[in-house]
Amino acid sequence: MISAGDFRNGLTFEMDGQVMQVIEFQHVKPGKGAAFVRTKMKNVITGAVIETSFNPTAKFPAATIERKDMEYSYADGDLHYFMDLETYDQIPLNSDKLPDTFKFVKEGSQCRLLSYKGNVFSVEPPMFVELEITQAEPGVKGNTATNVTKIATVETGAEIRVPMFINEGDIVRIDTRTGEYLERV
Repeated sequence: MISAGDFRNGLTFEMDGQVMQVIEFQHVKPGKGAAFVRTKMKNVITGAVIETSFNPTAKFPAATIERKDMEYSYADGDLHYFMDLETYDQIPLNSDKLPDTFKFVKEGSQCRLLSYKGNVFSVEPPMFVELEITQAEPGVKGNTATNVTKIATVETGAEIRVPMFINEGDIVRIDTRTGEYLERV
């Protein structure tokens, strides 16, 4: 059991049947009245952010989020299959459990599956990926020296903004958290 007085950033606990993660906390001791803990927390499964206050002695059961590295195998309609590299078991996940950043993941990439009590609720793609540009307009002469960008399509079908000097067939490194072009490889 975890008391509200022991809250720290990143701590996960169970509240009303939901798994919550502390984003921010602040111990408040007003001049008059009892102390309390002002907390900003996120529902790990739905992503909803809630702000609330707790009595420092309030107790909650600890929740352990399991993180397991797996390889993205393939997609079959709305199902995406991930393979455990130790047991070679395949886990199918529905598209609604995948984050928006999953559009940068190609087959054979390592991903981290997050689960609670055996139920997978989300996937963390790798932070950086290297993908080939499959479609890009050619750069106009004279525009290549400035900070002008254009839209290009990568091999997974996602669109990103790239500098004018990037052409079809180039391989680029992308930050999956922001979807931004980092460099040409």
